[in-house]
Amino acid sequence: MSTVIPQDASALSANGSVAAWTERYTGAVMDTFGPPQRVLVRGEGAYVWDADGKRYLDLLGGIAVNSLGHAHPTLTAAISAQLGTLGHVSNFFGTPAQIALAETLLRAAEAPDGSRVFLTNSGTEAVEAAFKMTRRVASSSGVGTRTRVLALEGAFHGRTMGALALTAKPAYREPFEPLPGGVEHLPFGDLAALDAAFSPQAIAERGEVAALVVEPVQGEAGVRSLPPGYLAAARRLTTTHGALLVLDEVQTGMGRCGSWFAYQQPEIGGGIVPDVVTVAKGLGGGFPVGAVIAYGAAANLLGRGQHGSTFGGNPVAAAAALTTIGVIERDGLLANVREVGALLRQEIEMCGSPLVKEVRGRGLLLAIVLHEPVAPQVARAALEAGFIVNAVAPDAIRLAPPLILTAEQAMDAARFFATLAVEPVPPVVEPVETPSDQSEEDDA
Repeated sequence: MSTVIPQDASALSANGSVAAWTERYTGAVMDTFGPPQRVLVRGEGAYVWDADGKRYLDLLGGIAVNSLGHAHPTLTAAISAQLGTLGHVSNFFGTPAQIALAETLLRAAEAPDGSRVFLTNSGTEAVEAAFKMTRRVASSSGVGTRTRVLALEGAFHGRTMGALALTAKPAYREPFEPLPGGVEHLPFGDLAALDAAFSPQAIAERGEVAALVVEPVQGEAGVRSLPPGYLAAARRLTTTHGALLVLDEVQTGMGRCGSWFAYQQPEIGGGIVPDVVTVAKGLGGGFPVGAVIAYGAAANLLGRGQHGSTFGGNPVAAAAALTTIGVIERDGLLANVREVGALLRQEIEMCGSPLVKEVRGRGLLLAIVLHEPVAPQVARAALEAGFIVNAVAPDAIRLAPPLILTAEQAMDAARFFATLAVEPVPPVVEPVETPSDQSEEDDA
């Protein structure tokens, strides 16, 4: 048997063109994402370079992950130092980084006394843990007997079975049904539908509600914010009926919208205190880490032995998250998100392109809504021009750049969008009925 010798990472990055690496990718990596748009080999700040040496302004940030951009010196130093000191221990033991991160998250969340944190590796794992917490909510029949969980149309909560049950998109759900039961999807932002879900008739027919799980801003659905007053009504209803209010801030948390959490903005949250918040993506600045923040009594829903994680809260991930939060505070990045996000939005709205209809979102989580369903073509044109964006919907381009994005870089992006023109949309030709072989593009 031949010996496989690992290659040095710096040698790998310089070995081969985009085309050569893409060919190797298709022969070795499972085909769940399709071929890569480019093969990237290094990054610095808000820029990345591909294997052919071309530079791109990263306006997607690994889908709201790279809060501090690429190769941030403070973050890389902290990760290296922690890995050189203590890289991993089991959760039979605590570490200073783990404990300090939990305390820091509780402060950022302004959580009341008695609140606690469970650390995970990703957003979908955080949502999965929150889903398990909903099964522990007591009803008149006892603990764990409530099975109704409410979510919203357009929701994206993850790919594991519980998180997938909360996710609304049929193309993601149907190949893996039956999923965990009891989930009902309500129309997005519809207060009447929310009231009806808690009505005496609904409870008599389908049982008591265990939880309402919502994203304050739906990223995968095209960056849609819940309307003002919705979360306040949700808090009132869940409190009245003894249900949990679970906020999925995996994409919006840790400064993405200009506050630590999107629900903390008065026009979104109205001053509410949730029961559970999930966070990940930007928490570690690119290092895999997530968390469940349980407020007050909700912290007692999972007891000893009822949940766990091998890598969740490991010292390196915790150090990465602590450092990311520290740099956001030290460098005033929440203010930068608000200021540069407002500039980016304004300049794109006023760029003069007949294709741009509007810009929606908050902070540095934005969607450019187009007059025509040509977002994939726009994303490809942006890539050719040196900008990484995401066609999150047929008529919407998502931007989620690093929180360090500068005003000058925002203006560069706006100048690109000013060049967009309305292209004729070809007529729709009805396909002949054959078994579908079309795969969904996946960006999660």
